[in-house]
Amino acid sequence: MNKSILFLVIFFLVIVKFTPVNAQAVPQNMSTVNVDELSDAQIRQLMQNAQSSGLSDAQLIQTAQTRGMSSAQIQRLQARVADIRSKEGSAGFNGSSPDTAQARGRNYGADTIKNAPQGNREDLFASIQPRIFGATLFRNTKVNSFEPNLKLPTPVNYILGPGDILNIEVYGNSIANWKLAVSPEGNISIPGVGPVNVTGKTIEATTALIRRTLIANRYAIGRGTELKVTLGDIRSIKVLVQGQVMRPGTYTLSSLSTVFFALYAAGGPNDIGSFRDIEVIRDNRIIRHLDLYDFLVKGSQKDNIGLKDQDLIRVPSYRLRAELKGEVKIPAIFEVLPGETLQTLLDFSGGFTDEAYTARIKINQVSDQQRRITEVLEADFKSYIPLRGDRFVVERILDRFENRVVINGAVFRPGQFELQKGLTVSQLIKNAGGLKEDAFTGRASIIRLNPDNTTQQISFNLFDAINKAGADIALQREDIITISSLFDLRDKYRVAIQGEVRNPGDFAYADSMKVADLIVLAGGFSEGASAKRIEVSRRVFDSDPRAINSKVAQIFTVDVNSRLQEDGMGFTLKPFDIVSIYALPGYETQKVVYVEGEVLYPGPFTIQKKNEKISDILKRAGGLTSSADVDGSSLKRDNEAILGVSKSKADANAERNARLRQFQRTYSTKDIDSVKTNTDTAQLRNNYIGINLRKILKDPGVGDDIILENGDVLRIPKQQQIVKVNGEVLYPSAIVYSKGKSFRGYVLNSGGYSARALKRGGYIVYANGSVKATRKFLFFNVHPSVKPGAEIYVPKKLPSPATTVQTILGFTTGLASLGAIILGIVSLNK
Repeated sequence: MNKSILFLVIFFLVIVKFTPVNAQAVPQNMSTVNVDELSDAQIRQLMQNAQSSGLSDAQLIQTAQTRGMSSAQIQRLQARVADIRSKEGSAGFNGSSPDTAQARGRNYGADTIKNAPQGNREDLFASIQPRIFGATLFRNTKVNSFEPNLKLPTPVNYILGPGDILNIEVYGNSIANWKLAVSPEGNISIPGVGPVNVTGKTIEATTALIRRTLIANRYAIGRGTELKVTLGDIRSIKVLVQGQVMRPGTYTLSSLSTVFFALYAAGGPNDIGSFRDIEVIRDNRIIRHLDLYDFLVKGSQKDNIGLKDQDLIRVPSYRLRAELKGEVKIPAIFEVLPGETLQTLLDFSGGFTDEAYTARIKINQVSDQQRRITEVLEADFKSYIPLRGDRFVVERILDRFENRVVINGAVFRPGQFELQKGLTVSQLIKNAGGLKEDAFTGRASIIRLNPDNTTQQISFNLFDAINKAGADIALQREDIITISSLFDLRDKYRVAIQGEVRNPGDFAYADSMKVADLIVLAGGFSEGASAKRIEVSRRVFDSDPRAINSKVAQIFTVDVNSRLQEDGMGFTLKPFDIVSIYALPGYETQKVVYVEGEVLYPGPFTIQKKNEKISDILKRAGGLTSSADVDGSSLKRDNEAILGVSKSKADANAERNARLRQFQRTYSTKDIDSVKTNTDTAQLRNNYIGINLRKILKDPGVGDDIILENGDVLRIPKQQQIVKVNGEVLYPSAIVYSKGKSFRGYVLNSGGYSARALKRGGYIVYANGSVKATRKFLFFNVHPSVKPGAEIYVPKKLPSPATTVQTILGFTTGLASLGAIILGIVSLNK
């Protein structure tokens, strides 16, 4: 039984400890909060509140989620917090630590200072709700706590009392140093002198009293001996704070404390506490009325008086409050005293923002059992007396102009202009700096706003509007004038050059441009270019579409000399001309072929004559070695060469250099086979030309002894000893070649055909790149013979269409329909 009671007591204490003190001030339901409507200052205040409560950003988000904030708003809140963190370049808001060193201390334990307000979870989202003006004064730990500074000299009007400690120094001819405490009776006891009553006296009066007392007791003060009296440790006082404060109660404070410090210790006025009629009661009478707005608005502390022991501070509930929001500098809920007007609230809020509409302010008023909307004109701001529950809304000015016109296009200063009285198109063009030289004066347009906010387009002759008074057009509010440029109404003029120049391409056209000018722009002639017979092609605009031999371009032939000086007067280009520069007749760049593998001198060889063939190159390479596989030799040719596509000179040079570097690497390692093995096989097959080298060597110059092209690679491998089997076999592998073994024998050595194998589609790729497929003879598959270095490939069957119930039903229905049609035809014939 005793254990159960102890458990209940502990549980009760835990609940009391962690129950929010001011939960009513917290928006418990945050389902309607729109994060986008919160300012950065509000989000920053939210983050500061979370940090002062010891919460991380993640815990802040979690707290908002538990209050009912939607997932979309949670994501927006996370983004806003992350954005503020990144802008401020820190992970939190860190205040500096106060200097704890003090010249004067307290002679009492500050048992109530620990109750100073700290951030908590209840305050986290206070900045989201309309805030009470001044509420953060006592609840924000970052602002001044109003704690008295014990380092400062003792105020001259400080009244001594029991508990104070006096430091008395006598120096000069006589020396004494006493630290004397004021007794509860108000006396200090000076050694060798006796008690002296100092209670109720200032430091200045006490110093004079002690001086007289010491002189009376034969201390020669003033004859080489001086007296100094200072206040040591100060006493404590008991102050009662009651009414509508966050933590009412009795507080032990420093005797130097003021009303502001006592209010700070008590947490300040709560949500219904008055900020403007705080009473300081001493000896059962009100000695001061404190208005915190004097400090908040003007910085005045005229009523922040020093406290005495047993003083009472009472915070009543507010009498009347009104909310001011919208386009004011400090939107908040303000407390209103009798006789104050709407203008007073505007002054409290710091006035209007730059975007405020000040002609009238809307008021949401309480009217019996419901609310109503009314307005106050600017002339009545100083006479309107706020009522209970008034909510003033200062709206933003409209995002429109009352006297704006816009001009765009070919003028020197396009943009927005003032609509002056009687402004016309010609006058606006003058205000905009005039027309540019490329302005199109044949036609311009005005986009005009209709009374119903639709738009209409008004087109006019710009030349007439400028030069004829009767054609000028008067402008209206929000007119937008657009003046086109000649360049906007046509394609950009370009000319092109191609062929044997260093930088072929398109270039901007300029009047009187010559062919030589364009060649210079293209970097000049390339090596081997001919300065003679340069062709210029020009667009045709009068071609006969009905004639089969009608011209589609005009061709001109131009000659220039090597110094780019045209013969005669020169040829002038027109827009969209294409200039073609040709190579000198007989000019040829070197063409290189590559011989790899089992020859005496492998490497790159330059083609000497146009009809140089495989046998010729093999002779220059020193012939075959004894280990060469003649039947496995192959010729690799680029796809461009196979298709007859010519390469640019730059591409050819780059490819040649790459091939040279590859040969340097290859022959330095003596590992030709590994080069072929690491090459993409599929790509090699696409570029291979099947040759019969044995036949070429036997009968050079005819048959398979083909003419070589630039970039060809002739490869003579070592004698092959394996056969590869790939595709739809159970175990694709490489098998040692055995003379006389058949196609099927190699497949069986690879595990046999798989279930998806297309047996009749098997084929062989020989080492020289040629391919042979399986052919059909009667009901038998006749496979090609296998040679060393060959690769057998078994393809996969094509998927057959699945026969489903729907397919069968559709087929049956079709047959039935066809039968019915046939029966109908037969019946008609009968």
